[in-house]
Amino acid sequence: MNAKIENSNGTICISTEVIATIAGDAASHCYGVVGMAIRNPADGIANLLKKDNASRGVKVLVDEGGLTIDIHVIVEYGINIKVTSNSIIENVKYKVESATGFIVKQINVHVESVRVD
Repeated sequence: MNAKIENSNGTICISTEVIATIAGDAASHCYGVVGMAIRNPADGIANLLKKDNASRGVKVLVDEGGLTIDIHVIVEYGINIKVTSNSIIENVKYKVESATGFIVKQINVHVESVRVD
């Protein structure tokens, strides 16, 4: 599904894949985030995605009220998950709203795993 903005000059359509890429990039640059995650439905294990697949760990829903974004991440061991999650929410909200012009009404951060080095 595409997100649309209409003005006097016409209509702008932005793919949810583009929004997911922006959100995934913003989340992966937050302190404490090892990378984006995707859960394997067969065995329930979260897999770390490479940098070029960051949008696969993000789901974007578009409705009249704005965007709802679900982000699945793997975090570093020893960090404060609440602080990292709040950082992800603020960073993703700012980057998506400034890049697209859409209102982000909700961001859900799903910590799929903790990585111990």
